[in-house]
Amino acid sequence: MNNMKFISKSLITALLLCCGLSVQAHDYYASEFGAKADGRTLASASIQAAIDFASDKGGGRVILTPGNYLTGTIYLKTGVTLHLEAGATLLGSLNPWDYVKDAYAGWTAMVFAIKQDNIGITGDGTIDCRGFEVANNLVQYVHRGIFDDDLKLDRPYEGNRPENIHFRECNNVVVSGINLKNPASWNQQYDQCRNLLIENINVDAKAYWNNDGLDVVDCSDVIVRNCYIDAADDAYCFKSHSVDGVSENILVENCVGRSSANGIKFGTFTRGVFKNFKFKNMTIFDTYRSAITIATVDGASVEDVEIDGLRSIHTGNPIFIRCGSRREGKVTPCLRNVVIKNVYAEVPLDKPDAGYNYEGPVEDLPRNVCASGIQGIPGIRVENVRLENVEIIYPGRTNVNYAYRGHSPEDLAAIPELEKSYPEFSNWKELPAWGFYIRHADGVEFKNVTLKVLEEDYRPAIVADDVNGLKLDGVKIIQKDAEGKEQIITNQCKEITITE
Repeated sequence: MNNMKFISKSLITALLLCCGLSVQAHDYYASEFGAKADGRTLASASIQAAIDFASDKGGGRVILTPGNYLTGTIYLKTGVTLHLEAGATLLGSLNPWDYVKDAYAGWTAMVFAIKQDNIGITGDGTIDCRGFEVANNLVQYVHRGIFDDDLKLDRPYEGNRPENIHFRECNNVVVSGINLKNPASWNQQYDQCRNLLIENINVDAKAYWNNDGLDVVDCSDVIVRNCYIDAADDAYCFKSHSVDGVSENILVENCVGRSSANGIKFGTFTRGVFKNFKFKNMTIFDTYRSAITIATVDGASVEDVEIDGLRSIHTGNPIFIRCGSRREGKVTPCLRNVVIKNVYAEVPLDKPDAGYNYEGPVEDLPRNVCASGIQGIPGIRVENVRLENVEIIYPGRTNVNYAYRGHSPEDLAAIPELEKSYPEFSNWKELPAWGFYIRHADGVEFKNVTLKVLEEDYRPAIVADDVNGLKLDGVKIIQKDAEGKEQIITNQCKEITITE
């Protein structure tokens, strides 16, 4: 993680640039360009005029004073920071025709920035797309035949629904302090940006389907810190849309997430390079799928990932590390050099996101609680994963009538690889371990790992199948009334070391 110093220097430069805009350049009030804060008068053109003017004059802040500014799409320009004072809301128009689907980006958004430098969104105000209403109004236009969309599952395509923020190929970006609410699609997407700081933001993204909290796509030199995200879809999500894409030097710290999908996720689009990621002091709660999902299923190279300090409470699955191969003829993926340490996790028996808008699918239940997983596939192995100072508490109370999995060599061989499936821990419905299932991996080390199950579970704690170099040092397995039970099962494994 030596490159983290480089991240800090780069982002300090970005901060100085943006701060310089605030101190040295002019402040321009959107109201002076005709923007009305009455929540009824469309203000898009007036706010855009202020942004264009400020950019033409060398940069500055465009300020929204308290009130509701009804808007469709606006574009940030080089040198401009959009500053929302406390009580100011950029309020999404309910008319889908007020939003632009940018031809270059291929997405629809309230606030776009395309190939701009030294830009920002700051303040204590709010961006609220009112996505549920916008998306359903769009559905009506599709049904009436005046908007072209396939309407899969009666939902418009993600790219046709407005995001709150979409920045593409921008440099020196600061998004700080704001509240982001109710997107119609992904909430905020940063695509191929450099020197990106996202801090102290509050996200409520539960208005509609596909409401990711944060999507960082093929970006480098990124800091995300002190953020709170409550999302219907993945909370902190890192993607690669291009085989030439590079995501590297990324730090996420002191953040909280809740999701009806995954808390921290790599993917699912994973086509380029992910390198040098660090997560520190994270909290994930009430999350339907995994607290941590690190997946490469489209040919991406994922390496040098460290997660240091995670508290996962009431989350369906703590850790899911997965290689797959969804695309024939593409580059072979790799996933290696992952360190996960200082973790405490509690897995509930009930549905973790019950009662939230847009819950995870009920059809996956009932089932026995799934183990954490480190899973490659034949020919694409997970390499060098170390877990240290980890405690995970599972509920137990398994029912063998759901989908019994044994742990004999024949039973293990019968577990499907599912290498082309969308990567979710629940795909197998039932795995042969209650704590960790490890398959097709090299160099897996557990140090000071405690696995505890509260009630009866017929399965062993750990099953390792086709693992080379398995080291278990100080692993504690706690299961009441299970004295003499074989809790560690290995099959076709080499170089196994187990020490107390």
